[in-house]
Amino acid sequence: MRKAGKQGSLWLWSFLLGAISMPLIVGGQSKQHMAPTNSQDAQTIDQAWQHASSKYDAARNAILKEVRHGANEGSYRPDWQSLQKYAVPDWYKDAKFGIFIHWGVYSVPAFGSEWYPRNMYRQGSDEYKHHLSTYGPQSKFGYKDFIPMFRAEHFDPAAWARLFKEAGAKYVVPVFEHHDGFAMYDSGFSDWTAAKMGPRRDVHGELAKAVRAEGLHLGASSHRVEHNFFLDGGRQIESDVNDPQFAAFYGPAHTWMEGKESLLTDWTYVSDAYLDDWLARDAEIVRKYKPELFYFDWWIGQPSVRQHLMDFAAFYYNDAASRGSVSVINYKLDAMEKHSAVLDVERGQLNDIRPLYWQTDTSISNKSWGYIEQDSFKSSQTIIHQLIDIVSKNGNLLVNFGPRSDGTIPDEVQTVLREVGSWLKTNGEAIYGTRPWKIYGEGPTKIVEGAFHDTEAQPFTDRDFRFTTKRDALYACELGWPATGEAVIQSFAEGRLDGRRVASVSLLGSPSSISFDVQNDGVHLRVPATPPGKSAYCYKLALHPSN
Repeated sequence: MRKAGKQGSLWLWSFLLGAISMPLIVGGQSKQHMAPTNSQDAQTIDQAWQHASSKYDAARNAILKEVRHGANEGSYRPDWQSLQKYAVPDWYKDAKFGIFIHWGVYSVPAFGSEWYPRNMYRQGSDEYKHHLSTYGPQSKFGYKDFIPMFRAEHFDPAAWARLFKEAGAKYVVPVFEHHDGFAMYDSGFSDWTAAKMGPRRDVHGELAKAVRAEGLHLGASSHRVEHNFFLDGGRQIESDVNDPQFAAFYGPAHTWMEGKESLLTDWTYVSDAYLDDWLARDAEIVRKYKPELFYFDWWIGQPSVRQHLMDFAAFYYNDAASRGSVSVINYKLDAMEKHSAVLDVERGQLNDIRPLYWQTDTSISNKSWGYIEQDSFKSSQTIIHQLIDIVSKNGNLLVNFGPRSDGTIPDEVQTVLREVGSWLKTNGEAIYGTRPWKIYGEGPTKIVEGAFHDTEAQPFTDRDFRFTTKRDALYACELGWPATGEAVIQSFAEGRLDGRRVASVSLLGSPSSISFDVQNDGVHLRVPATPPGKSAYCYKLALHPSN
């Protein structure tokens, strides 16, 4: 790892420090190179990162030329007025349920969360204290030193893909690069990749093939843009983040001047060189793996990123169109013009139908997106109820898990996924390929709207229903089993079905016929004594025009 950056180390030592004597070596590394660098100006810090990454300048410039040509050749142009013409593809609207995967070097310490690489350098944090007591000072054991321990020796992409299909997922979105800057694919713009270090495999390239072999859609998530600031804590202490020989991995690590109220007040330094690198890496993923969905985290909304973001969106949409398909971009908050891509609400839901299509991403684990020890997990019923509620409101659910560093999937995760899949095998007719009804549902239980409220949900009852439609059928999913033997759907009362009549009612998964009576206060359904399955129960109402 260190040999590749040796030339950059010597250059920066001379450029920044003007040293004339041999540095003191501690633990095989230069102690002077470990000294805090947070007092350096942003341009100097960025130049160090640029120099360390310069070996890929030619390849980067070549793909950037392709991107900017592609962004201006096709139906879309790199401006919001053009991009707002985007239409969400039916494959995505029909899919409803996807799998998200956070897997990387951070699964080795398996402590705190996938933000371990940031927090291990932040004095006073639990991760900082844990790191000191477990691995020693950050100047002697830094984040890079976990890479040889990340071996993925039990990773079986075909087995993963089979599990995802069994879970009922229709698309899979691995995080190709997280904030830590370690690429989980075979990148031609970095030495710090799973193909060249650690597992020494194109991990997500292998997974992409396995996913498609199961007939599932492939997505890709890039969190590269957040790497611009992610490791800034390492510049405030004696650590390997300051060592120029590792600048290509840790850099730029600019001071995060976070906007507390809005990204519009985020004043973090972001260079055009870094944004070009971000654009080139994302375009490389598109060219090499052809994902049908591209997921971005929140920081693409930082003002400095916008032009490069428009370049990527126009390039990506035009590239898909040239192959006869339509791709999806997921964004958060106000990062993109609302018609230009699909809004994602992180760990949260909405209170009503959103006319524009949207998505929730949440994690089966409650404490982290990546694998950590002693985590807690959502039940399959919680995931099923979230899925039903979101679909009724014109959205998709992307559910995440974090594999262990050896490539195994925790048993708790496998159990939840298989139970969700079993439910979908029976009730998927009310989910896949459906569209919202005129209202999302009824019942006393209210959703806590917005991001990061996933663990605040109140339990649903047998009076809570969610509605979907498909062709001449109206589906009502009841989120609890009626102990009285009768279910009453008030929203389907006589006169509320827009002149249509209920021809028949069936309960998905049950061989018994459902007798019903349409009254002024709703449709009364007499249900079997025993529920077919658990978690939620979907009634199919066949509708015909009234005579």
